[in-house]
Amino acid sequence: MDPLSNVLSLLKPLNYLAAGLDAGGDWAIQFPGVQQGIKTGAVVSGACWLTVEGVSEPIRLETGDCFMLPSANRFRLAGALDVPTIGAAEVFSKARSGGISTINGGGDITLVSSRFVIEGDHANILLQMLSPVVLIRDKASQAAFRWSVEQMMQELRDPQPGGSLIVQHLAHMTLMQALRLHLADGSKAGVGWLYALADKQMSIAISAMHAEPGHGWTLQELAERAGMSRSSFALKFRETVGAAPMDYLTRWRMALAGDRLVNARESVSEIAVSLSYESESAFSTAFKRVMGCSPRQYSRGQVETA
Repeated sequence: MDPLSNVLSLLKPLNYLAAGLDAGGDWAIQFPGVQQGIKTGAVVSGACWLTVEGVSEPIRLETGDCFMLPSANRFRLAGALDVPTIGAAEVFSKARSGGISTINGGGDITLVSSRFVIEGDHANILLQMLSPVVLIRDKASQAAFRWSVEQMMQELRDPQPGGSLIVQHLAHMTLMQALRLHLADGSKAGVGWLYALADKQMSIAISAMHAEPGHGWTLQELAERAGMSRSSFALKFRETVGAAPMDYLTRWRMALAGDRLVNARESVSEIAVSLSYESESAFSTAFKRVMGCSPRQYSRGQVETA
């Protein structure tokens, strides 16, 4: 399985709300933060402004653009920057189970958005390694992504039997396709594992770690896989991913371990050996440092705040 599929399989994104917006005139909507989740949106037609808490500059979204917010930050969508804001709950209260909300009769912009809840506390360590905003600029040649977005809007606009399940699958498709397009655009600059996957050398190293998390990787071995010197690899990995190679490997191993403790019910000693730890004690120390509690507390749902 490739690294992107690895990560998304571990995050287990479950779509629990998809809705459309058809806005006209002056409008601005304030959205709450998404705890333990991912928010995505795509502009079907028209344009608007996206402002994210903690991000200094507003972002202009045009037709075909998609954004992903993997953090808990609040954000604002607006037709203009100086328009009074209303709460999202007021706008979308009639579309909680799917549908399209209209502002001022609509006609200027249409967009679809999805909110994914992320299962498992181990997901936080992966979401924290993403930028607060991931922006995907669509192009005319990216027909598959456009089709998914437009089809989701159509299903919301004209509900049919089985429509809620179709919208759920389409929402997952747009999330995956948006990430694919983001990786395909080598001009993207940023820090995090998602950006690193777009770099050939870093992707080789991350793919190796994901393919064999139980291998006793060394910095030298990973550097050789990437075709780089040890020092150059360590520097570039930290600059691109935002963490040292061995720290990233440890986080990935602990995310896998957390998932297995909850879902596979394997013993701590079995997981420790499979992830290349010489003793249960060494594994437990690493697990508590990354996850904020012991493996046994984690398996019982007694997760502490790190």
